[in-house]
Parts: sequence; C-alpha cells; structure tokens
Amino acid sequence: MNRSIQSVHFHADKKLIEHIDRKLEKLEQQHDRIIQVTVFLKLDNIVHHIKDKVAEIRVHVPGRDLFVKSVSKSFEESFDTALDSMVNLVKKQKEKQSA
Repeated sequence: MNRSIQSVHFHADKKLIEHIDRKLEKLEQQHDRIIQVTVFLKLDNIVHHIKDKVAEIRVHVPGRDLFVKSVSKSFEESFDTALDSMVNLVKKQKEKQSA
C-alpha cells in the first residue's frame, strides 16, 4: 500500500505526520488490496482568517476510488473522524467484492 500525505499551503509538523502514519495502519488491516492512500490536509479560511482544519482521505482499491472529508478545529480530530468513516467504507467495499 502506497501512502501519500500532502499539506496544502502549510507545512505539517513531524508529530502530525507520525500520528497519521500510525493511524493508517488500522486502515491497512481492513482490506488487503488497497493500492494507494492519499491524505490531504488543508486550512479552511474565510477572508484570511483561518477557520477550520480539513482532512480528506482518498483510497484506491481495485475498481474503485473511495473518498471522505472531515472538518474540525484540529487536524488530528479531522483526520481521526475521516479515518473512521473510511474504515467503514472500506469494510463495505470489501463485503461487496467478496459477495
């Protein structure tokens, strides 16, 4: 499984990257045919005032791309919420493929 973490218009610190890498292992355990996981971290700003932190996760499995997005006041919270949603999507996708 290839992993890519992209921070848009800011530099993510080492602690945040390690948090994301550690949590992505949970996703890897759910489906053995995941090809690519891309995480996008963005600042949601309105007229130059930073409002929220956005985490988007895109997972490519054979025949399908899965995508989730979450917004909150911290990147960790946004990513954790998005990851929980993605784990559920991956489980459903795996059940469809095996059925």
